[in-house]
Amino acid sequence: MKSAALGLNTSLVEVTNISRHGFWLLLEDEELFLSFADFPWFRDAAVGKILNVELPSLNHLYWPELDVDLAVESIRHPEKFPLVSQLNA
Repeated sequence: MKSAALGLNTSLVEVTNISRHGFWLLLEDEELFLSFADFPWFRDAAVGKILNVELPSLNHLYWPELDVDLAVESIRHPEKFPLVSQLNA
């Protein structure tokens, strides 16, 4: 007798570890690192808010509690997407 097929994988994206330098994200079968230097929006965020990540499409990640949207390509190659900020005087 053959076992029934498992259900759909509903967790295509998961934060696997957080350190003082950044965090690791498992996206399907690829592990990505988001450094706080390259992605400062997460530096002072509560752990629970970082863990609450959604995958609205294959190339788009969203953290609803932080209102942060990122293209997966910007995580793979942050040097191609320089962070530009402007300080108010």
